[in-house]
Amino acid sequence: MSRATITRLYDAFAQLDAATMAACYAPQAKFDDEAFSLRGRDQIGAMWRMLCEATATKGMAHWRLQASDITERSAHWEAHYLFSSAGRLVHNKIDAEFEFDSSGLITRHVDRFDFWAWSRQALGAPGFWLGWTPWLRAKVRVQAASNLSKYMAAKGISA
Repeated sequence: MSRATITRLYDAFAQLDAATMAACYAPQAKFDDEAFSLRGRDQIGAMWRMLCEATATKGMAHWRLQASDITERSAHWEAHYLFSSAGRLVHNKIDAEFEFDSSGLITRHVDRFDFWAWSRQALGAPGFWLGWTPWLRAKVRVQAASNLSKYMAAKGISA
């Protein structure tokens, strides 16, 4: 059942279907990656919705997602996209780990990727020179949280 949930999540993401993605998470799920630390299906779903909408409106021509090595608790996925705030092309390689409840919904999702490699692509020279520093990581996290908070407020989504 958990492998089917992971497959459903990434199939939906490939189609930029944030509603189906959100439905893969339990109400009290947790999500963590280099940019976000989220609690609850509403926050997680809002993040996916924000990312899917940005891709659909600004970068659809560059969007491609491929998931592989899906097991009962993990997956590898690669996303090709236009980083909307900088207008730069990114190819991000992510390893995901999952935990599930008894009904097969995701209770914990952790994505890991090479932040320096991502920042060089997404941010250009600043990412190249500063992508390895805790300062840039913290700045990206603060900006991502701010963007999500503004998005949720504009859409009337409470956290």
